[in-house]
Amino acid sequence: MIYDLAIIGGGPAGAAGAVYAARKRLKTVVITKDWLGQSNVSEKIENWVGTIAISGFELSQSLEKHAKAYGKDVLDFVEGQYVNKVINSKTQDTNKKIFTITTDKGSYEARAVLVTAGSRRRKLDVPGADIFEHKGLTYCATCDGPLYGDQDVIVVGGGNAGFESASQLLAYCKSVTLLSRSEFKADPGTVEAVSKNPKFKGIEFAVPTEIKGDKFLTSLAYRDTKANIDVELKVTGVFAEIGSVPNTDFIKEITKLDQYNHVIVDAKNQRASTEGIWAAGDCTDGLYHQNNIAAGDAVKAIEDIYIWLQKN
Repeated sequence: MIYDLAIIGGGPAGAAGAVYAARKRLKTVVITKDWLGQSNVSEKIENWVGTIAISGFELSQSLEKHAKAYGKDVLDFVEGQYVNKVINSKTQDTNKKIFTITTDKGSYEARAVLVTAGSRRRKLDVPGADIFEHKGLTYCATCDGPLYGDQDVIVVGGGNAGFESASQLLAYCKSVTLLSRSEFKADPGTVEAVSKNPKFKGIEFAVPTEIKGDKFLTSLAYRDTKANIDVELKVTGVFAEIGSVPNTDFIKEITKLDQYNHVIVDAKNQRASTEGIWAAGDCTDGLYHQNNIAAGDAVKAIEDIYIWLQKN
């Protein structure tokens, strides 16, 4: 079968794309590892428009449910599969251009592709990080935070994600020190709210240089780039919140990516550089990445894809 559209990814952008594709009656295959976007680890999301507060897990369940509620006769869902590559292809009978999407378990053909594969957490790249991952170094405060009750911990990252993790950890940790390699980039209101907790300390211009320990992590060393001195903090846990890496390896051979491997798109319609490919959400070179923006990007893309399919 040749689908009208293949949607790759199941986060907010993928779910929004599926809903709108169903309403446009586009024969669509949605290929996703799961529906658990990056926000799945968030204990409380307060900026998902239309919902005052919701957990990340509840949001992912809601997105999946909504995506599957429409167009059962036009949408096919392929779950638990990783996309390995998207290649240009042609139909055997009419010689028309299509795309072949290969996964770890099969392949699918479509006239158009919407990439909504999101991103994954960036790993801390300092000596000792690989040794002490899961032995004191972690990338999920929601998942692992309760294990560090009444202990001294560090959060690496001065953006909203770092301060949100610090806020969670303050509920049960003895102390939380947040290190930011520059000035804090989180919303001022968030910084102010977290900083009021007497167990919290925020340090700007602190660049991690090494994680140390024996069987488990015992300290983190950093460079104070403002005072030009080296500092070592004794802690038992380090929570890294240092950004993300777009999941675009499977598309890099047929469309243009920026220096950070984001898909380069036209902000007016989300078109990639390759005819027939669109992208939405965190995997794109959009200036801002948020759940609401990802969903909006996908809606914009589907509107354009629908018009494009009618003409091609």
